[in-house]
Parts: sequence; C-alpha cells; structure tokens
Amino acid sequence: MRPFLLVSLLWAGSVTVVAQSSAPVAPSSLLLRPAAVFDGETLHTGWAVLTEGNTIKAVGPVTQLQAPAGTRTLELPGLTLLPGLIEGHSHLLLHPYNETSWNDQVLLESEALRVARATVHARQTLEAGFTTARDLGTEGAGYADVGLKQAIDQGLIPGPRLLVATRALVATGSYGPKLSVDVDVPQGAQEADGTDGIIRAVREQIGKGADIIKVYADYRWGPNEPSRPTFTQEELNLIVQTARSAGRPVVAHASTPEGMRRATLAGVQTIEHGDAGTLDVFRLMKQRGVALCPTVAAGDAISRYRGWQPGTAPEPERIRQKRESMRLALQSGVELAVGGDVGVFQHGDNLREAEQLVQNYHLSPLQVLRGLTATNARLFQLPDRGRLQPGLLADLIAVPGNPTQDIKALRQVRLVVKGGVIVKEKP
Repeated sequence: MRPFLLVSLLWAGSVTVVAQSSAPVAPSSLLLRPAAVFDGETLHTGWAVLTEGNTIKAVGPVTQLQAPAGTRTLELPGLTLLPGLIEGHSHLLLHPYNETSWNDQVLLESEALRVARATVHARQTLEAGFTTARDLGTEGAGYADVGLKQAIDQGLIPGPRLLVATRALVATGSYGPKLSVDVDVPQGAQEADGTDGIIRAVREQIGKGADIIKVYADYRWGPNEPSRPTFTQEELNLIVQTARSAGRPVVAHASTPEGMRRATLAGVQTIEHGDAGTLDVFRLMKQRGVALCPTVAAGDAISRYRGWQPGTAPEPERIRQKRESMRLALQSGVELAVGGDVGVFQHGDNLREAEQLVQNYHLSPLQVLRGLTATNARLFQLPDRGRLQPGLLADLIAVPGNPTQDIKALRQVRLVVKGGVIVKEKP
C-alpha cells in the first residue's frame, strides 16, 4: 500500500501545482511608458501609467511618476495606451450564421461542443483588446455562460470579464426555433408569462448566476411576420421591478416603436437594436435615461450572408431602415452604447461595430472610442473600469498611432493587460 499511497500523494500534489499555476499572478507593479495615454476621455502625450497589483496606482506625466523598487518598466514607443475595451453586446456561445444557422446551433450542436467553441471565442475577444463583455444570452445553451465566466475568473481559461444574461426571457410562442406544430423543440430562451411565471423566471435566472436580465420586448410571432410587441406593459414593469430588487439591470431586445416604448417606460438599462425606432421613442429614451445599443454590424453581416455586397447592389431594406433609425437616434441625442451582437459574426472581429459607426454612420473616432471605454462603463454601471485613473482596475491595451483620430488603429493590439497581468504582448 505504501508505494501506491506515495504515488497517489505525488499525483495529487502535481494536480494542485498545475491548478495553482493556471491563474497568472500579477507583479507587484508595472510602469507603462507609451507615446500617449488616452484616459477614457482625453489623449495626453508624455504620460505614463503605474499599476500595483490588479489596480492602477498613478496616471500622469512620466516625469512625475515614481515607481517603487522591483517595478517592471515597459517602454511602448509609438503606442497609445488606453483602457481595456468593453464589448456591449456579444454571444460567446454562438458562431457566425454563415457557418451554421441559428436554428441548427440551438437544435443540433451539443452544449459541450458549444462551450468548447466558446472558450476559443473568449480568448479571441480578450486578444482583440476587449477586457470586458456583456454576454446577452446563451441562445439555447442554458446557464453555460455562468460556468464560462467562472472558468475565466478562476484563471482556467483566458477571456474578458463577463456580465452574463443566461437564458433571456421571451413570451411563450414568440421565439424559436419553430418547426412542426406537432414537435416541441428546445427554445433559444426561457418562456415566461403572467405575474407568477415572470417572477419565478427572473428569480431563477438570478439565482443561477445572471448579472443581467435580458427580455425580448418584441419579436416575430411567425417565421415570415414582422416583429410585434410580445410582453404587456405590466409584464415588462414586473420584470424590471423584480430584477431591480435583486440589484440587476434589465436590457431589452426591441426593434419596433411600441416594443421600445414599453421597454423604456418599464425602466430598462439599454435597448438593443432599435431598428425601427422613431424620433419620438428615441426622445423618450433620452428623457428616461435609457441608452441605445444599435448593433449595426449584425445587420450588415446578415445582409452580406444573403449575398449583398456594398457598392455593387442597392442597400437591403434592413440596412436602409437602420440608417434612418440611426439618423433619428443621433438627432434625438439619446446615448449610445457600443456593441456589435458579435457571434452573428466572428469573435475577435469585435471592432467591426466601431468601424461601421465611424465609416457608415458618421460618428467621430473619438466619440466611438469613448463609447468603447468610459461611456460603456458608465452606462453598464461599471465604475471600476473604462478609464485610466488611480484605484480603477488595471485593464489596459496599447495600439500604434492615435485611435482618437483613426479607429482602425484598434485593430493592431500590441499589448493587453488585465488586472495588472500581461495577457498579450506583441512586438
């Protein structure tokens, strides 16, 4: 028994060592000396950032920062240092629809396969410079996003800090997949109706680990129908009240004026998509402090999957409609969150949303860069990130050039630091 016991102890010890070494340990401090620092609002040349553990210790002119003994200094000539980017709308458990349709992902792909693929998506997201992501629904994969978040937090896999919405809420009969009426198939979200059903579903999702409650305020009742409102005003009010009492915000998928109006009156944090929004409803959102996450990249990607190529054919109706709704949104002054609905298109290509907002919707690079950092952090109630200032999380990235003037500079991420730990360093 003694040799067996010795081997068992050695084996157990080796497992412990591996488990402990899987989580990177932050150095005592880092001094990062770039050409410029974008602090979430303004660009400063000749500045540097000092981190200590997992937080920022000091930010300011390089001549004024005193690094303690043992600090590692990173010289970043020609680079701009900025806060880690925040993805406003992602689905790590989905992959592009031109690879596999949404229906087939929900019905035919096992949860194990989807989780394995999602671990790759998480790494791709982080390496693209996005150190935080709102993941707004597992689309039929249950509570797999909670486990994914735990694996990232425990250092088992690389990935961004996640805010997860788990299953999301839909009115019975309004979502999909929809097959024969004789066959009950797994749905891409949790069905809930009425007072008791809604309260139970919201509480269940929160109890299972949801940071956010997502509700579909409108959707297509039939496969070839336009979107229509699903939940009543009273039901939406109840969803928000139940979630708010547990300290969780609610976000609403809504593309119709009435669905957007009801969700706004209920008090959601953001409205996702807003494709057919009117000036009146955008003004109501501004008045009520509800932000719009327009997800322009998703509609563009789907239109391309269906054969549209910009410049070679007339714009599809959904693109034309999005241009008009965005024109009205900007006219109204409603605040914009930046998030692309990534998962519809390739993870790691998260910047696609920001680029299109600049190229096709006439936002300035500075406005979009603020959106990806300080504005998203404020809108999503994340006061510990999105800016470079003492006491906040040491989540930083470095890119060449000046991203306040050229948003495409964010494509060339040379350095990613998450919680004071270097997770990507590229010459």
